[in-house]
Amino acid sequence: MTPFAPPEAATLDGHLERITYHNPENHYTVARVQADRQPRPITVVGYMPGVSPGQDLRLKGQWETHPRFGQQFKIVAFEIILPATVAGIRHYLESGVVKGIGSKTARRLVAHFQAHTLEVIEKAPERLCEVAGIGPKTARQIAETWRSHHAARSLMQFLQENGLKLSYAGRLLQAYGADAAAILRETPFRVARELPGIGFPIADAISQNLGQPPDAPERIRACIRHLLEQQSSAGHLFMPRDHLLERCQAAFGIPPQTAAVALAQMAAHKAVVIEDEAAAGGECPVYLDHLHAAETGLARRLGVRLSLTAPPLHLDPERVTAEVLKKLAIKLSDEQTQVLTAVLAQRVAIITGGPGTGKTTLIRSLTAVMEALGKQFLLAAPTGRAARRLGEVTGRPTATIHKLLGYNFSTQSFERDQDDPLETDALIVDEASMVDLVVMHQLVRAVPMNAALILVGDVFQLPPVGPGNVLGDLIRSQRLPVHALNTIFRQARESPIVINAHRIRSGCMPAVAPTESPMAPAQFCFVAESRPDRAVDVIVNLCRDILPARYGLDPIHDIQVLTPMHRGEVGTLHLNRVLQQALNPPAPEEKGAQPGLRPGDKVMHLRNDYQREVFNGDIGTVLSSESAGSRLSVDFYGRSVAYDRAALEDLSLAYAISVHKSQGSEYPAVVLPVMTQHYPLLQRNLIYTALTRAKTLVVLIGTARALGIAVQNDTPQKRLSRLAERLNA
Repeated sequence: MTPFAPPEAATLDGHLERITYHNPENHYTVARVQADRQPRPITVVGYMPGVSPGQDLRLKGQWETHPRFGQQFKIVAFEIILPATVAGIRHYLESGVVKGIGSKTARRLVAHFQAHTLEVIEKAPERLCEVAGIGPKTARQIAETWRSHHAARSLMQFLQENGLKLSYAGRLLQAYGADAAAILRETPFRVARELPGIGFPIADAISQNLGQPPDAPERIRACIRHLLEQQSSAGHLFMPRDHLLERCQAAFGIPPQTAAVALAQMAAHKAVVIEDEAAAGGECPVYLDHLHAAETGLARRLGVRLSLTAPPLHLDPERVTAEVLKKLAIKLSDEQTQVLTAVLAQRVAIITGGPGTGKTTLIRSLTAVMEALGKQFLLAAPTGRAARRLGEVTGRPTATIHKLLGYNFSTQSFERDQDDPLETDALIVDEASMVDLVVMHQLVRAVPMNAALILVGDVFQLPPVGPGNVLGDLIRSQRLPVHALNTIFRQARESPIVINAHRIRSGCMPAVAPTESPMAPAQFCFVAESRPDRAVDVIVNLCRDILPARYGLDPIHDIQVLTPMHRGEVGTLHLNRVLQQALNPPAPEEKGAQPGLRPGDKVMHLRNDYQREVFNGDIGTVLSSESAGSRLSVDFYGRSVAYDRAALEDLSLAYAISVHKSQGSEYPAVVLPVMTQHYPLLQRNLIYTALTRAKTLVVLIGTARALGIAVQNDTPQKRLSRLAERLNA
């Protein structure tokens, strides 16, 4: 018998029988619907706020075959079909869909209002008092319940009418509740101000559909804020005024003179800050208010810290060396002893250096000496991976910066600041190059003035994901004590990974001869391959066969493929599908299934989840599926974490990940494609960061031309910031 194959796109009418899963935050729903002309109930998935069993729905979407859950209908739009007949209305209200209306009340209402019952509830609820047993209080309660219940229906219809994604509904309902549709209709640009990221596209589309003039002052202000937010997302703290006005015209058709008037009004209301052109070297920077406050606040607080006299410690180098030798059995070099002695006598200090120069040894030594002196200290890092690694090398408790500062994700605020500072004599922050301006400002506010702040990091790695390049700016200012470790230790000098990382850091090509065969890779190997499809084959052979056979590496846990991009044949998306099939093929009974998560898969968690204690970038292994595939359990560093069906959106395959996602991690072996297809992201600091993630083995696959482009491209490190200038002022 030929299996039924419905069309890819379709519209279905059906009766909602059961809700299998509903996420109250984003309204992602899995439900069973008895659709017309279908022999049995079907599974539907998508964003469906405000639906209840017993309702009739009109669904628009497409059929798909999910690798774990089989055939299902993915919704792109839907509407609730309210019953029109007297019997249908009575059945609908008796189902309990409207709280406060039981079976008896439903019958009385329908008996009185007949086919107009729902219209009366929605548009003339005061008339409900005409029914025996319903007073003004009950009528108001029914009306409010109906309004709240059908707010989602109204919002969904409004979004669909304006060609907007249904996935926006969850955020909008969470922010504005039953008033969401009315707010969008009456004051759309309020959403642009209050919901960064999604607010502006929603507001501008609605504004245009409502026929509002494109040069309306509110729209111009929203366009300016949107451009500044985009600039912040790209890592910059400000936008030069002239460039901002040019972008207003190019992107939104707003004349520069008109935009300039709106910009001046925004500055007068302190929504943005425009700095003096002369003081800023002719750039005339325009900041979002909170970024200006963070930059000036960080510079001011560091300036105060630098002006204070450091407490005398009376430590001579011999005692420092003796304490480290006693506690760690490590003989420090003269350079390390000198740096350690200096840092212990400073209120704020930076330790920087490339791989193999002893940064980790210095952190361990600092903790050992502080412990010997009876000093309290805290250890922190920007990400969960980096914090975990810091704890492993020091043997001491560590925390992410957000956890240390008591970040509240619901209010998006920190508990710790200058009024409730950290209780410590010193704070040591590892991987400080990953800390953005806003977080660093909050961190410095929370460190007591009588405590030491020690930042450790490699300034040549990729800059933070968030705005700013704080560690680089602090070093560039030449105001803070900076201790650069330059000596590569003997063991590190024997590593071609360390040597070539330093060569790339200085703008030189790595010292390795290209080879056409990856069959006998050394610790650092470059395989010449210009065709992306053949590069994929090489990557698969390396991970599945060659490296495990030659070095005894576990293909899933010990080898990490890093790549500059997500799309393309050598991007993360395609490589993950190919590597999953090669390293964790489906069981015989699953042959022919689409790629998906299955036991044994290597996966990455994609956002910080403090409740489950898994963080953005954590890598684990799928252990098993439960409840007919509706739940997965994943092993993260020896701890099992459960995921329900909707939470699977927080996971992705991790056989191949982006270089940005690898920051703060280490892997025994790294395989890195470097192709001309990656041209937009071929940067020196990206290649350098990728190499320094490897402990023992690096294999590059690609062309010498692509590698040369990356090594020579050092400009992306520059971000628009005035932190260094403020410190010098």
